Amino acid sequence: MFILFRALIYASLFIGFLFVYLPARLLAWSGLVRPATLAWPQVAGAFVCATGAAIALWCVGSFIFIGKGTPAPFDPPRRLVIRGPYRLVRNPMYIGAAFALAGAALFYESVPLLTYGAALLLLSHLIVVFYEEPTLRRSFGPDYEAYCRHVRRWWPTVKAAR
Repeated sequence: MFILFRALIYASLFIGFLFVYLPARLLAWSGLVRPATLAWPQVAGAFVCATGAAIALWCVGSFIFIGKGTPAPFDPPRRLVIRGPYRLVRNPMYIGAAFALAGAALFYESVPLLTYGAALLLLSHLIVVFYEEPTLRRSFGPDYEAYCRHVRRWWPTVKAAR
């Protein structure tokens, strides 16, 4: 239960800052406000945003219940998480977050918000390559190496049914 509490606190602070506060500041700085009417960009944007948020929350849940840890780098999962969304792609949390930001950018029809999302995705890639993957190799050794051979970093691995 304490893991759940820690994860909710860390995720709320991190998500709140990077995916709510900063985008809201960017929208305010850009002079963009919520559209008065809902048209196809808002409906599609809300769907994409909700899909991305659901993926990210599924990942947080996987870290808590499977990995026995949190998404925070200073309190990582104790077990290698290769189930749930992680069976398809190695970094689904970042992908979900990118979808959420892309959906918000579509909802508000905001190029600055889309640019912010792209910058976060590039930063995420650098963190994955230069910090997370080396750390996971040290922590989980051959198990992580085998996982990397079977599951791609950014593009989902879909296996044909036999």
